[in-house]
Amino acid sequence: MSTISDFFHAGGYGFYIWGSYGAAAFLMIGELVAVKQQYRTILKRLSRMARMNAAEEDE
Repeated sequence: MSTISDFFHAGGYGFYIWGSYGAAAFLMIGELVAVKQQYRTILKRLSRMARMNAAEEDE
């Protein structure tokens, strides 16, 4: 076998090893997406609160 093939085969545990890396990468990307969505939601809420506060001060 070639060294690249041996690397990916990982002594017969390649499926589990690379599957674990794939699952971890998927979860980390999902976490980044969730944080970005929460950040946008918080910014929208703060903007809405600032507008409401400014409207109350104008009255």
